[in-house]
Amino acid sequence: MEQIRNGKFIEKENMPSNEHVIKWVNEMAAMCKPDKIQWLNGSEKEEKELVKEALRVGDLIELNQKKMPGCYLHRSALNDVARTEELTFICTENKEDAGPTNNWMAPKEAYEKLSGIFNGSMRERTMYVVPFLMGPKGSMFCKVGAQLTDSVYVALNMKKMTRMGKIAWEELGNTNNFTRCLHSKSDLDIKRRFICHFPEDNAVWSVGSGYGGNALLGKKCLALRIASFLGKKEGWLAEHMLIMGVKTPENETYYIAAAFPSACGKTNLAMLIPPDSMPGWEVWTVGDDIAWIHIGKDGRLYAVNPEAGFFGVVPGTSMKTNPNAMKTLQSNTIFTNVVLKEDGTVWWEGCGEERPKKAIDWRGEIWQSDSMEKGAHPNSRFTAHVSQCPSASAEWDNPNGVPISAIVFGGRRAKVAPLIYESFDWQHGTFIGATMASEKTAAAEGKVGEIRHDPMAMLPFCGYHMGDYFKHWLEMGKNLHKQPKIFHVNWFRTDNNGNFLWPGFRENLRVIKWIIQRVKEEVDANKTAIGYVPHAKDMHMGGINLTENNIEELLSIDKEEWNEEVKKQEEFFKKFGDKMPKEILEEHAGLKERLN
Repeated sequence: MEQIRNGKFIEKENMPSNEHVIKWVNEMAAMCKPDKIQWLNGSEKEEKELVKEALRVGDLIELNQKKMPGCYLHRSALNDVARTEELTFICTENKEDAGPTNNWMAPKEAYEKLSGIFNGSMRERTMYVVPFLMGPKGSMFCKVGAQLTDSVYVALNMKKMTRMGKIAWEELGNTNNFTRCLHSKSDLDIKRRFICHFPEDNAVWSVGSGYGGNALLGKKCLALRIASFLGKKEGWLAEHMLIMGVKTPENETYYIAAAFPSACGKTNLAMLIPPDSMPGWEVWTVGDDIAWIHIGKDGRLYAVNPEAGFFGVVPGTSMKTNPNAMKTLQSNTIFTNVVLKEDGTVWWEGCGEERPKKAIDWRGEIWQSDSMEKGAHPNSRFTAHVSQCPSASAEWDNPNGVPISAIVFGGRRAKVAPLIYESFDWQHGTFIGATMASEKTAAAEGKVGEIRHDPMAMLPFCGYHMGDYFKHWLEMGKNLHKQPKIFHVNWFRTDNNGNFLWPGFRENLRVIKWIIQRVKEEVDANKTAIGYVPHAKDMHMGGINLTENNIEELLSIDKEEWNEEVKKQEEFFKKFGDKMPKEILEEHAGLKERLN
């Protein structure tokens, strides 16, 4: 180590030669005043040293290394357990560019306000310089980021979630084209917590939180909010979508990108294991959360998962709901806010095991099996590298991405949406994505059944005006030589007693099969007011306990329900004012007309 002028220590061996990076790091260090600057290189040796440090400072607790090798537990501060949307800002010079669905702050105000909080925030701490890539090296999909953080937990998570280390400096070379990500836990005071995005500066500043979605700045911050802005500028899409490869018994693989709001089974679908009644089918996981989508040289859409790991919700994950996720997290995983059992392993609600008689809950307190409180936080997480997933696709790191044959939107609807329908074309499909909605499921969130519109599942993540975002989708479609088909699914339709009509989970592959048959033009469909709906006879229903009435109900369209839906869409569209593309309004008028 070598001392530098301002009294800080720096490991020069991992320092890049890029002057833009060094200048920026020195400026941020002068503001944050860390005791030490450590440049990370992404090696396994370094990771082991960081784990030792995390154990020393109490950021990690070692789990039973015989039963769960390489696994650790982290407990976050009680006031810091989820993304804080109300403290998340898009900072553009022009307020209108941020749009009505984002919180806005002027860049000058944001820099001044946050500089005051960052000032001295890293005293007696190490500033870790984390170079990382989103997307495969050398790919047109690739973006370089550098995150400065005072959290060893964040540094370790970034190692699992991104392509981290010297690989990023190699990709950057001597250019200035990287996303500047500054993060400090500061004092974890929610009144001094801000997550600010500066799309015009290609920068993110996050202070006052150590939670993943607020602190792992490669994830929602860069890969969606900043990337969506860059995508609009550069002619591609950054989407909140899983990417799955589906191999048919005929040995053909089709890639599907799908967007769902939270609590709609996104990770489960990405890691799906085919049901026993569908021998010869295989599902491969390219990504479970984010897709960057470009138009390839052949005029088709290609998608890549910019991430290298999973930051998955744990509650409800079991061998029944998601066996591949369960196998993924058996080793080399960081758990956040789950229950610690007496044998040094972990537990959470819905894991398929009985409650432990005595354990330590996510708050670090003794927790008994008869406790009324939940043991794991409802938003508790696991972080693991993609390579650990048994269903990881060999294509997940393909620099060219994978060709997308179908795009799927979905939501949680008790009545209105059928199990599956297909759009008439790209423009109509964009309208279906723009009107995506889910019903609230718990009284604590507000009225049960209340509709929350979440276009393309991007409402909290679009880094610019959503009216412009819809327009960008429409423009992308016009530039495609071969447009993927667009579908909408709903696994959550209920009968009059509130029971789910569809078994879901592994059986969802039956619906994916119909999607592939439509892509291959092997089956016809029933043209309805809302789109193309399957003929019941074309749905693969063998080995499943569903009556003809059930199937009919799953595929039915209630015009009264849909007329109500049209009114809600109209209300929702008002917030976008004259930025709402005329094509979307045309599709809305067309739906209204067809229903009547």
